[in-house]
Amino acid sequence: MTIEQTIEVPVDRRVFFEFLAPKEIPVGPARVELKVTPVPERQDESSRDKNKPTPRADRFLGIAKELGEITLEQIKDERLARQLK
Repeated sequence: MTIEQTIEVPVDRRVFFEFLAPKEIPVGPARVELKVTPVPERQDESSRDKNKPTPRADRFLGIAKELGEITLEQIKDERLARQLK
């Protein structure tokens, strides 16, 4: 289960979290992961360079570069295998 929310970080950078677990999550030990990534400022679609990759695509291409020749189907299969573990 993934829960995602965009928040406004105040000047003092203090952010507080209160999490009420959904009923689908069983009582007992659970792993909670917090990942903070800056949200880029929105660009007007007309001013955006249509040929320039997005930051997410740039990161993916950097990772994929080390993989050598790999097909999209192989990437999907590997991702599915990780989810089924």
